[in-house]
Amino acid sequence: MEEIKRVLTALQTADSNKCSLPVNWHKGDLAIMPPPKTVSDLEARDAITENKVDFYLIKKTLA
Repeated sequence: MEEIKRVLTALQTADSNKCSLPVNWHKGDLAIMPPPKTVSDLEARDAITENKVDFYLIKKTLA
């Protein structure tokens, strides 16, 4: 039952924050920002340095 609750919470969190969540995500873990859709979005992401794995993979904390 606990796993079902965790998955439902993750799905609701991903939907409300427009992000992706890694496998076995728990509340308080980092989320994955969606990939950039335009060149200007890509340029804006270059300024991000915290939790940046690559230009297309950036993790963030959720509020």
